Amino acid sequence: MPKRVLQGVVVSDKQDKTVTVLVERRVMHPIYKKYVRKSKKYAAHDENNAVKAGEIVRIRECRPLSKRKTWEVVTESA
Repeated sequence: MPKRVLQGVVVSDKQDKTVTVLVERRVMHPIYKKYVRKSKKYAAHDENNAVKAGEIVRIRECRPLSKRKTWEVVTESA
């Protein structure tokens, strides 16, 4: 089964080896048929503390690394 990949903005990098990523998505309201923005924050593993707040990153599903952390930052080699 493929792992899910999400894209979002890093809102906090204060923790060691962990960043908080805000992921926004657009969903249609069931009654009003208008698109509404929904957002959720994910704790993602960043092994080398490479990303900083404000950066746009991709996160990928992984095995549970702690109680809240089941995502990891995908490093794109440029």
